[in-house]
Amino acid sequence: MKYNTHKLVIITLSILFLFTSCEDVIEIDVPDSRPRLIIDAIVRVDEEEAFTEVKVIVKETNSFFEELPPATLEQITLLNVDNPSTGGGGETPVLDEIGPGVYSKFFSTQELMEDTHLLQIRYQGELFLAQTKFVPAVPIDNVTQGDGTIFDEDDTEVIVTFTDLGGRDDYYLFDFGFGNFLTTSDEFYQGQTFQFSYFYDEEIAPGDELVVSILGVDEPFFSYMDKVIDQSEGDFGPFETPSVTVRGNFINATNIDNNGTFDNTGDVDNFALGYFAIVQEFKSSIIIE
Repeated sequence: MKYNTHKLVIITLSILFLFTSCEDVIEIDVPDSRPRLIIDAIVRVDEEEAFTEVKVIVKETNSFFEELPPATLEQITLLNVDNPSTGGGGETPVLDEIGPGVYSKFFSTQELMEDTHLLQIRYQGELFLAQTKFVPAVPIDNVTQGDGTIFDEDDTEVIVTFTDLGGRDDYYLFDFGFGNFLTTSDEFYQGQTFQFSYFYDEEIAPGDELVVSILGVDEPFFSYMDKVIDQSEGDFGPFETPSVTVRGNFINATNIDNNGTFDNTGDVDNFALGYFAIVQEFKSSIIIE
């Protein structure tokens, strides 16, 4: 939800009676909340590519019902925590602004898959940090079209099949396009082939191509996306402002001066919205009949 400091005025019109109308004015105080930085920093890795684009989209919260404006950063860098000397001649690589609120740079895919990375963002005199490590996924075995429906006869069913790897706890995020996401864990199908149906309520015509992606995620990102999906209800993308603030993995480190401390989660208001993750992605497409 987008917050601003002002009062909403709700006009309640009474039923017209004997050609006479009246109005009751109710003033409601809206919670005071200064704009927050929103960061979409999900890096999707294809291991067959030698280089991967790290693209970060930044916006800021705004007043009710207004489009979210892009944010202009003072600096954004990606540090390889395990091998700080890699890239940039030993300097921390700086992402380039390629559009309003969009920052990008290509990195070695192997480096992204092997090492821990720290995203550093300077914005309006404050420093935001998030750290992550690559999470693998498994390929999608196949995607087929079904003929089932749930709520509407115009729903489009796709049946997704994939095989989980045994010996580890895995969490997955499926991207069905149109801002539609689904989370699942292998708690009940570890090491097995799993199949499920997904129903699109968007208008999809014969001949349209649908692309389904599976992303490997860790448990904290899985929990974050679970909450965001529950709150979005299809009205917001998962990296726009949710209806209730969901805390991601960014912290505001502006006032942290102890090199041994990378945690200020005790300050409930001291963070940016959004998430930084480096995840493996596999895609599968289907042409609708």
